[in-house]
Amino acid sequence: MARIATIERKTLETGIKLSLELDGRGEYKIASGVPFMDHMLCLLARHGFFNLELEARGDTEVDDHHTVEDLGICLGEAFRKALGDKAGIRRYGHARIPMHEALVAVDLDLSGRPHLVFNVPLPKAKVGNFDCELVEEFFTAFCNHSGANTHINLLYGSNLHHIIEAVFKAFARALCEAVSFDARVQGVMSSKGKLE
Repeated sequence: MARIATIERKTLETGIKLSLELDGRGEYKIASGVPFMDHMLCLLARHGFFNLELEARGDTEVDDHHTVEDLGICLGEAFRKALGDKAGIRRYGHARIPMHEALVAVDLDLSGRPHLVFNVPLPKAKVGNFDCELVEEFFTAFCNHSGANTHINLLYGSNLHHIIEAVFKAFARALCEAVSFDARVQGVMSSKGKLE
């Protein structure tokens, strides 16, 4: 059974349509209107082996905040929908990814209970035209709408682009592990019999 989801979200601030296939090949077609996020979401799809198509428009003439936050909301909803009852999945995932001088660790649990620990000190600075503080906003929205408990830790690093890229790559690899199947898992990986 294909694990796919299509999400559409339209507000006065943004309009987003995306389709997600969990068991993909890392193929993507992404146009969010925020070029740096396009780059990060391409990395997420490629390194997580998720097929992702996404088109968004937002009030970027104000700033990128609404678009980035709503991308997190829609992607979180897509993962939750595509996972269904989560039967047979590993549930947990972790990855440590280096990017030049930066090293990031991500540990996550698809428990259904959202929480984000974001130990990545990013200054109120920009990478190109992108506000670095929006990275945490994206992951907060993703966790709240996917039900993921996610811990993102920067072990060390100095270049902001490298740090953020390592965050998205590590998140992709951890998510790939968590959504993968384990033949030993009967039902869901929980003593309660439910993941919510």
